Amino acid sequence: MTSPLRPLGTSDLHVFPLALGGNVFGWSADEERSFAVLDAYAAAGGNFVDTADVYSEWVEGNEGGESETIIGRWLAARGNRSDIVVATKVGAHSRLKGLSAPTIKAGAEESLRRLGTDHIDLYYTHFDDESVPVEEIVTALDQLVRDGKVRAVAASNISPERLRASLDFAEAEGLARYVALQPEYNLVSRAKYEGPLLDTVAETGLVAVPYYGLASGFLTGKYRPGRTVESVRAHGVSQLAGTTRGQAVLAALDEVAEAHGAEPATVALAWLASRPTVAAPIASARTVEQLPALLAVADLTLTDAELARLTAASETPEG
Repeated sequence: MTSPLRPLGTSDLHVFPLALGGNVFGWSADEERSFAVLDAYAAAGGNFVDTADVYSEWVEGNEGGESETIIGRWLAARGNRSDIVVATKVGAHSRLKGLSAPTIKAGAEESLRRLGTDHIDLYYTHFDDESVPVEEIVTALDQLVRDGKVRAVAASNISPERLRASLDFAEAEGLARYVALQPEYNLVSRAKYEGPLLDTVAETGLVAVPYYGLASGFLTGKYRPGRTVESVRAHGVSQLAGTTRGQAVLAALDEVAEAHGAEPATVALAWLASRPTVAAPIASARTVEQLPALLAVADLTLTDAELARLTAASETPEG
């Protein structure tokens, strides 16, 4: 599979049209399985790996940083650091909560150590911290860029007002400016991004790298009413299958997928990739077998009629 890399906003980074989510590494995928997934992704031309310092602190016995550590060991073992765009985040780890300047600096140092690298390609603020002025956050991130420890900065889970204020301050002071936003965005969850947040991204030249691109697995089509799925996410995700919108979206996905001989997951990601401002959706795979349906988004182009069918289904009233 060959796919042209896409520019990541105004940065000098160019990325594969699917970002590989690292949230499962050290959680539902152990190191051996994670290496296999990473190998298969890279072999297909993938170069954009997304993680965070907090992955996977929520697992009993973990302390956070497991995903970064696995990715770092893989990069070292394969000797391919210069080929991979590594994105990680700061602000959500229980030991380094928030976005004060010292927290951002300490978080970056710990991530660099776990990743076994001297620079992070894309560094996100994981959740905005409104107790800290945007001036402090932007200045701290800019210092990391000036020190050569970060190539580009981005934000996730932030209001349009704070995003705009951050961009305006960076512009006025000549500091490193956010190049991307990582919002929750998918066929069954559009409201959190579409509107003022999307407008701000579009007007300021940012791009979106959406998370929950497959709605935690729901848009793979494996969660259906009456069907039991063995997954750490099954309980919460399966509830979507019983909603009016969930059923409408699955029906549309099935219809379009059948027309292309594709998987529902591929179609869901292709719809997302077609949306204004989206550079590369994020999706994770805990096994190599799950990866082909995700990678296929690079080669699937939906017709205008198919995109309209999916969009209409996603606008079905909830119930």
